[in-house]
Amino acid sequence: MTSENGANRLLLGIDLGTSRTIMMSNRGAESIVNSVVGYPKDLIAVKLLGGSHVFGEEAVEKRSYLTLYSPLEKGVLKEGSERDIEAARELIKHVVSLADPEPGDKVCGIIGVPARASFASKGMLLNLAQQTMDIALVLSEPFIVAYELGELKNSIIIDIGAGTTDVCGMKGTIPGPDDQVTILKGGNYIDEALETAISDSFPDVQVTRHLAKTLKEKYAFVGEANGPSLAGMRSGGKPVNHDITEEIRSSCEMILPDILEQVENIVMGFDPEDQEKVLKNIYLAGGGSNIKGLDKLIMKRMSDYGEVVVKKVSNPDLAGCAGALKLAVDLPPKYWSQLGEMIGG
Repeated sequence: MTSENGANRLLLGIDLGTSRTIMMSNRGAESIVNSVVGYPKDLIAVKLLGGSHVFGEEAVEKRSYLTLYSPLEKGVLKEGSERDIEAARELIKHVVSLADPEPGDKVCGIIGVPARASFASKGMLLNLAQQTMDIALVLSEPFIVAYELGELKNSIIIDIGAGTTDVCGMKGTIPGPDDQVTILKGGNYIDEALETAISDSFPDVQVTRHLAKTLKEKYAFVGEANGPSLAGMRSGGKPVNHDITEEIRSSCEMILPDILEQVENIVMGFDPEDQEKVLKNIYLAGGGSNIKGLDKLIMKRMSDYGEVVVKKVSNPDLAGCAGALKLAVDLPPKYWSQLGEMIGG
């Protein structure tokens, strides 16, 4: 794609998440990177690593001799140490590099952020993005999911990420503050709850947050269990097996009351004559939508409202990123300022 001044445009859709950062480009590049940057703890670690820092899964695998920084917290940049800011800068730079920009490219990216991210948080992100992109726009994550689905009217998007859960009502316009809410609970909240539940139920086992996350990703469910959730763990250095079905269920269901409350509030924000349509048009997106039985349990818990239909998007991990890229391709960057906060142009 070529811009009006003749420069080649590299268009990016980016889902900058607490747990994973996903990028897609108009030239077919696609990458998923754990939102982690690892720095060597000492000179021996530098020798083992063979560099100054490393990203994603490689950083997690080598965590024994690295200091890990997750620069995103609850879906926005941490307002922490200079190393956190540096890690965020390096992560964004790394993700953009995975799109293989060519000399002379004008890099233009749309970045998904939590629905109610503050103006200050968006500003911090744009300041960092400006160092690697010519034009950057930040938009509500559930809005760009709705754009990817083509569900821009009489629908609700529930986007469950690692740090937050967004609930957004689509009314045929760009959603405003009253149309969307960010719940500060997501996959990480479940991981923490599961770690505690396993420790309480089986005091003899060694359990870490990383192990809890791994078990959640393997077994996560709500409602009725299809079978036992058997976990191999260690006790005193020896292997043991425990059935953690109830711990998985209770931990995953802890985010449900907040989701139901906010969905009900968002429904009430639609005109009464539209609410029946809206209740049949609810979509689950984000990594948390992979929790088995979540769609059915939401429908069951909301049965008092009449017929409720909840559908999981076909590719929940990529939906936000794909929606951002789709919008970037559909709308020339000169119009992006009409949608939200941006830099460049």
